[in-house]
Amino acid sequence: MRLTLPLRTLLLILGLVSLGTWAASRLLPRYTAPSAYFTEGPSAAAADKPYVPANENEANNIDIYKRVSPGVVNITSTTVDFDFFFNPMPKQGSGSGSIIDAQGYILTNYHVIEGARVLEVTLADKHKLKAKPVGIDPSNDLAVIKIEPKKPLQIVQLGSSSNLQVGQKVLAIGNPFGLEGTLTTGVISSLRRSIKAENGKLIDDVIQTDAAINPGNSGGPLLNSHGELIGINSQIFSTSGGNIGIGFAIPVNTAKRIIPDLISEGRVRRPYVRLYGYEITPELAEVLELPVDHGFLVARVQSDDSFGQAGIRGGRQAFLVGNSMMILGGDILVEIDGQSIDSKVQLDRIIDNKKPGEVVTVKIYRQNRVMTLRVPLIERPSSIL
Repeated sequence: MRLTLPLRTLLLILGLVSLGTWAASRLLPRYTAPSAYFTEGPSAAAADKPYVPANENEANNIDIYKRVSPGVVNITSTTVDFDFFFNPMPKQGSGSGSIIDAQGYILTNYHVIEGARVLEVTLADKHKLKAKPVGIDPSNDLAVIKIEPKKPLQIVQLGSSSNLQVGQKVLAIGNPFGLEGTLTTGVISSLRRSIKAENGKLIDDVIQTDAAINPGNSGGPLLNSHGELIGINSQIFSTSGGNIGIGFAIPVNTAKRIIPDLISEGRVRRPYVRLYGYEITPELAEVLELPVDHGFLVARVQSDDSFGQAGIRGGRQAFLVGNSMMILGGDILVEIDGQSIDSKVQLDRIIDNKKPGEVVTVKIYRQNRVMTLRVPLIERPSSIL
């Protein structure tokens, strides 16, 4: 059956279609081939050009990151914890480290690997390798671990921390919160700070920086503008657990001094010195009528340590001084190798920079007599940290 439309109706339909086509051509945007956008014009040319740093400082940041970051690793440590029912449970932590030689030795913090049953290192190219601890120094919160490399490694060059300046630019590379290969920048905020290691010993000459350091940065490098490692990022001061612009790094000169011992001995060979006594202040010197107003008044000395064997004497009698009981009558140490002794911290600092077998010259007051003694430094037993 054929359907025949009236001529008038057919013309009306054709007219409406033509009107719609005309409106669409005027009101809708015309389609243009994508090639017109991506192959022509200034935007395409700009996209093909290499990025040009805005200034010298930015160029330096980019250059250092490209050169050094392949030598910075992520360290994952697995320890064993126990649940409420004393069932063993694996617990993981992470930190950072710097590859310091082609054989696979890596410098990091002691607290990053403390108690680890398993150590795994992730290189910058995402390859994972098992690692083993080589040497630890809890007193300086430093450790060396080792991987067995399967290909050449990028090495982080060790610089010097002896001539650092407050205001000097620094860069930190690490893995904060597990975010690998992170770069932050800042300046040295202060020098010669002291922080406490987990074993309670003070770490001296620490670098303070405002470069953002967070959990996971520990053990990673603090770098100068030449890309040289000048510190090992170790601690942050925080009220919330996050960065508030106060971070601390152990100076590289401390690490350079102990790395040979860590690799060859597994620990640091230190002199055995155990002196107990009092720091002399002008006020104390006046009360006790001492011959000097500074130094360290020895109350007790171990007979088998370096100073005891050299003849340094402790006190003999206990006296009540103010509200404190003090043991008096011992020698007063005022100089070691020409360096003035103002406190127990200063005494420890000088001795920590010495090696067993070295001989130091000690100036003392015994009663009112000035004496000079030569003290051969004896190695601390391995059972004593």
